[in-house]
Amino acid sequence: MFDERKMGELSKAREKWERETRSKWLEALPEREENFRVSSGFEVNPVYTPEDVAGLDYLRDLGFPGEYPFTRGIHATMYRSRIWTMRQFSGFGTAEDTNKRFKYLLSEGETGLSVAFDYPTIMGLDSDDPLSMGEVGRCGVAVSTLKDMEMLFDGIPLDKVTTSMTINMPAPILLSMYVAVGEKQGVPMEKLGGTTQNDNLKEFIAQKLCIFPPEAALKLSVDLIEYCTRKMPKWNPISISGYHIREAGATALQELAFTIADGVTYVEATMERGLDVDEFAPRLSFFFASHNDFFEEIAKFRAARKVWAILMKERFNAKKERSMWLRMHVQTSGCTLTAQQPLNNIVRVTIQALAAVLGGAQSLHANSYDEALALPTEEAVRVSLRTQQIIAYESGVCSTVDPLGGSYYVEWLTERLVEETFRYLDRIEKMGGVVEGIKKGFFQREIAESARRYQQEIERGERVVVGVNKYALDEKVKVPILRIDEEVERLQVERLRRVKAERDNGRVEERLAALRRAAERDENLMPYILDAVKVYASIGEITKTLKEVYGEYQELIVF
Repeated sequence: MFDERKMGELSKAREKWERETRSKWLEALPEREENFRVSSGFEVNPVYTPEDVAGLDYLRDLGFPGEYPFTRGIHATMYRSRIWTMRQFSGFGTAEDTNKRFKYLLSEGETGLSVAFDYPTIMGLDSDDPLSMGEVGRCGVAVSTLKDMEMLFDGIPLDKVTTSMTINMPAPILLSMYVAVGEKQGVPMEKLGGTTQNDNLKEFIAQKLCIFPPEAALKLSVDLIEYCTRKMPKWNPISISGYHIREAGATALQELAFTIADGVTYVEATMERGLDVDEFAPRLSFFFASHNDFFEEIAKFRAARKVWAILMKERFNAKKERSMWLRMHVQTSGCTLTAQQPLNNIVRVTIQALAAVLGGAQSLHANSYDEALALPTEEAVRVSLRTQQIIAYESGVCSTVDPLGGSYYVEWLTERLVEETFRYLDRIEKMGGVVEGIKKGFFQREIAESARRYQQEIERGERVVVGVNKYALDEKVKVPILRIDEEVERLQVERLRRVKAERDNGRVEERLAALRRAAERDENLMPYILDAVKVYASIGEITKTLKEVYGEYQELIVF
């Protein structure tokens, strides 16, 4: 990309700068005693020049926005045409509580709903299960039956909004409930738009909210992908998630590589069902974290698009450009937020959200400043939403596509992440793929080691966390906290028991028996789950039926 003679002149000029200019500055003003490296382990040079990207071929490696390999964006006009979807992860207490929060956010300018479920729901347990005690409605909304889902979206027209549901192993159950609510509103499933996370592999790698063994969990993910490909053309059946991998302690490189590896596994498993890659790949989506290192995060998002495009074109022989797109939702990093001096988190979230925008996200959730303390208050979510809106409408960063494209540092970092991601993918393939890697504890050990190293850097003061290990204050936190009333659990359990008493239990048993037989025959379970939820079979009853066929996952202990 650069003239050879000019590069020679540049090399001599840089050596002269190092020898004469920089050395004198270092004598008078030595550099700070810290490691200048990104989380992925790459040393950061004091300055970058065309020498650092001398091997870059513009058309091959960057191209133009909207063209292969999509490094600069999957859309030619990006935010000049349409601002990213602004979502706030919402869910607490009963369905009625969260329904009010949804309507509040929509009135404040949110453009897409995003549902957080409580731990019992995530684990496929009913609210009245003994294991659910004390957790109902605490970290998300409680949903046990179709009745809860009906109340959750009461007064919200499902043909007018898109909904993202952060649910994994019970994803077929929750999507079936959503479809049933749509039908009751007169909205057929083919008109429903949104996303189910449905990324069961990352549960074993990072989040650890596992129900079934890896093979069965992968099968259920593919069931949903196949069903949506056939029946729900506007629905994103999976959000392949690096977010939880990063939150568990992975570096930016590990988040990128492990997420892409999961994506490859889902593509392979879906193609083994007999689907052509161009049938389902256009609806695949991804979910990444945006962490603290501003430029590393931007480079990560750009690298992700390039790696995925290369894999889809060269490995899976995708023909449609949309099959090569890596469409991403990004959430700012919860694990970087501090309970100390929580208002500092507004600044952290702003920087992380800006990185996501400069990296070309299609959808963004900005965390609330109080989330290290509790679920966010209305004021906190409004500040987070306003953060996105100020970036969108006041900062000027949406005026041009990929404004940091061409930065010597950003392009060098992007290429390093691309190269190292392919090295990780080779390692994973040689060990037999993602499922084998999970069974061997490979991902768990890699992440645990990175998390340990990161925490030790904080404890030694090598990594500054403002308000924690530097500039700390001895004062009580003075922000209001959202507290979940204990009455929530009682009301939810009471409603569930009433639903179970009033429904046609004979029909429930029939539908559950049909589901069990379908699981034993290795059929796609989505139609059977949909039939079961329509007669108000509960999430716990459906999960229990599947456990009888698939068994339960036993966590591998990794030291």
